[in-house]
Amino acid sequence: MGVSLEGEKVILVPYMAEHVPKYHEWMREPALLQATGSEPLSLDEEYQMQLSWNQDLFKRTFIVLDKRFVVGEFVHGDPHVEAMVGDVNIYMNDPDDPQMAEIEIMIAESKCRGMGLGKESVLMMMAFAVKNVGIQVFRVKIGESNTPSLNMFQKLGFKEISRSEIFKEVTLELQLTEAKRNELLRLTDTMVTRT
Repeated sequence: MGVSLEGEKVILVPYMAEHVPKYHEWMREPALLQATGSEPLSLDEEYQMQLSWNQDLFKRTFIVLDKRFVVGEFVHGDPHVEAMVGDVNIYMNDPDDPQMAEIEIMIAESKCRGMGLGKESVLMMMAFAVKNVGIQVFRVKIGESNTPSLNMFQKLGFKEISRSEIFKEVTLELQLTEAKRNELLRLTDTMVTRT
């Protein structure tokens, strides 16, 4: 069992097989597929994807749980499917720059958007990546029509570095200053980490 991270509003847990049916249900929604630039997968393909994510050393994914929906006490290692609202991922795919990671966030449950869950999840993931993987640069690719996500990342200090007319997406980047790095490391002091 991997690590779970608990913040003020969310708990980030490893993507487990028990999460796959609900995740698969989310990824059948055309609006989410478009917003995430994803293709629909069969349930079997989704299970294979979940397994591959957990085995790939260059990817880290967490399911986002809304603490308000956790039934009973949070138990590390339990899937808490009832509280699933999205996921947050990092990819370290650039062999020329091992200190760069691409980050993604999805709050799939529409009733939970605009409440700061995505922002907290991104900050927690960034703090985790800085402390445990040594990431210095974060990059995000967002559909140009996804204004809420673009605004959130810009408020976090990300700057536009390119636009793709073909893919209709904007690439933003945050190069960590010493001050931003220290801010993220301080955040790890307030998170509850369970292994």
